Amino acid sequence: MLLNNKRILIIKPSSLGDIVHTLPVAHAIKRCFPNCFIGWIVQQSFAPLLQADDSIDAVYPIQIPSTSDPQAGRWALPKAFKATINTLQKLHREFQQKPYDLILDLHASFRSGLLGRTNPGGRRAGFSQAKELNTFFQEHLIDIPKTTEHAQDKNLLFCTYLGIRATDEDFHLCTGEKDRQAMQQFLQSQAADTSPLIYANPAARWQTKFWPIEHWAALTDKLHQQGIPVVFGGSPQDTEYITSIARLMKTDPIIAASRLTLPQSAALIQHASLYIGLDSGPMHIAALASTPVAALFGPTHPNRVGPYSLMSLDGSEHSIIRAEELDCLECRKRSCSHLSCMRKISPEMVCEAAIALLHLGLTPGGASEEQR
Repeated sequence: MLLNNKRILIIKPSSLGDIVHTLPVAHAIKRCFPNCFIGWIVQQSFAPLLQADDSIDAVYPIQIPSTSDPQAGRWALPKAFKATINTLQKLHREFQQKPYDLILDLHASFRSGLLGRTNPGGRRAGFSQAKELNTFFQEHLIDIPKTTEHAQDKNLLFCTYLGIRATDEDFHLCTGEKDRQAMQQFLQSQAADTSPLIYANPAARWQTKFWPIEHWAALTDKLHQQGIPVVFGGSPQDTEYITSIARLMKTDPIIAASRLTLPQSAALIQHASLYIGLDSGPMHIAALASTPVAALFGPTHPNRVGPYSLMSLDGSEHSIIRAEELDCLECRKRSCSHLSCMRKISPEMVCEAAIALLHLGLTPGGASEEQR
């Protein structure tokens, strides 16, 4: 499919990890068709990450509240409905002026199908196994083979549909100079502008993915005692949780959460020698940035949502840490009464994996000293 000088609209509003898994698709399209124009509809909170990407020509931030927001109460559905209508009208007016030739719906929901219909005309493509009647909005359906496990590989099927192939060149993270400078200034203010440096993100969306705060505190103290500083990152909503970890630490904590923006945090993850975290969006940022990852897994399957690497399919630059003796792994439950799969991952297990990755000689960006 020839896409030079064509306007291509990507629909992937959320979540952070899913957006990161879509970036290589955009990079591959731009590499193969450098004169094309790529637009992206995304939730407002994630827009700054895309605005820093060289392959994205236009970002359309939207703000639609969740219908499951407990603070909204009985007004959650009416508020979401009103916000959806306003968003659809705004996008329709904008796309009428400059319509897109091709709409790629990687979100596969009813709402994303509606978002795609705001563009007058154009070819629409989406997954054949989509949910919420999304296929009703699509003209071309992309099948997902049963052998395709990882979320990243599913998204790369859009490249196959377009007649192109993603390469290692497409797996990179774009960060802006100002964001890198802000990140460096933060590290200098914390006397943490050293190497090696570990970025840790202790938060996740599911209760079952969390690791005990006492384990985080013990791990951080162990690493600090070996002269390896650990910076805790996360969203502003994670600050209170990270503070609860800091209270249990014997060493002074370094907390970046709520002090750095999303692009600045991405720059810090890219700069770090190692990332330690759970199954969450920032973990996928680290993998895309070629930062070695030590990932703690329990209720989810690393073969489906673990740190992805195109160049090393055996995951040699990443380490998956699990309580392998348990039968309840990969249960995909969002609530649990015992949380054994995460509790049984000891600080010693994570520390050993972290030290092993650091001893591989990997430097920020995933390149060894010999490769630099």
